[in-house]
Amino acid sequence: MDLTIPKDYDPRLSIRETEAAIRYIRETFQDEFGKELNLQRMSAPMFVEKSTGLNDNLNGIEQPVSFEMKDMPEETVEVVHSLAKWKRLALKRYGFGMHEGLYTNMNAIRKEEDLDNFHSIYVDQWDWEKVIAKDERTEETLKDTVRTIFKVIKHMEHEVWYKFPQAVYHLPDEIHFVTTQELEDRWPDLTPMEREDKIAKELGAVFVMKIGDKLKRSGKPHDGRAPDYDDWSLNGDIIFWYEPLQRRIEISSMGIRVSPESMKYQLEQADATDREKLPFHKMLLNGELPYTIGGGIGQSRLCMLLLGKAHVGEVQASIWPEDMIKKCEENHIQIL
Repeated sequence: MDLTIPKDYDPRLSIRETEAAIRYIRETFQDEFGKELNLQRMSAPMFVEKSTGLNDNLNGIEQPVSFEMKDMPEETVEVVHSLAKWKRLALKRYGFGMHEGLYTNMNAIRKEEDLDNFHSIYVDQWDWEKVIAKDERTEETLKDTVRTIFKVIKHMEHEVWYKFPQAVYHLPDEIHFVTTQELEDRWPDLTPMEREDKIAKELGAVFVMKIGDKLKRSGKPHDGRAPDYDDWSLNGDIIFWYEPLQRRIEISSMGIRVSPESMKYQLEQADATDREKLPFHKMLLNGELPYTIGGGIGQSRLCMLLLGKAHVGEVQASIWPEDMIKKCEENHIQIL
């Protein structure tokens, strides 16, 4: 557990006012986001069968919450970590065409999460996925999509300011792009997260690109990425410098998804070629799934950012250690 307490913190909104702002942000953002990216809202599962290989394996070491159903005792069911792979399969199953996509309200449990101001065991995000052409699997497609998402977030700042002027946190006017290798070359003696703090403070808003493969100097990845959804050469995180806590805040992890060739390479690099036998992975390697771009946008993280909150527990109901709750109460941080 790691908790940062900002000096002289003022939540500005009461709990009921905060709840009204949360509802407004979530409903308004998803409508504008869906319209800008041509995405249809779809229903999605909270759990999947382990045997399908559809669950997000995150860094490969996190264990999902799992259980058995009375009517399917032979099958292990897992609460999702995210819907990264399910969405791509859904685009095929539901007949989405070129440049059409979906988004969904994704609710997950990540029981091994290290708790801090930004991290909870409860994850709520807009998971989204969109069909693209093979020749659109480019850095420019990725950057254009990032700029569109940033535009919607920036517009939300103005919308929130209109309704809750006393509470809005002001964002930079532009998003910048940098690769993980550029960060390592510039600050080789810092950790990856320290590098992200540095560049976020310098630029305000930045998309950190190419996460998952080994860097040249250290021989280690900048951060963990599952090998079977993002293409490590065409992905990244949208991060902002967050003045209330004097550190970076990640709002979205996204990317152009793996092709059969890039997934095969990444499974080999991750020593996970056994996944090639799973149904989803077989379909992808056989070229049966569309080329896509997709990601997740944190719902509570976005509310936290736009409202200048000190703790994600102010904008979502989860479970926290008693000593964390006590320290928050002592410093006017209103945990739901």
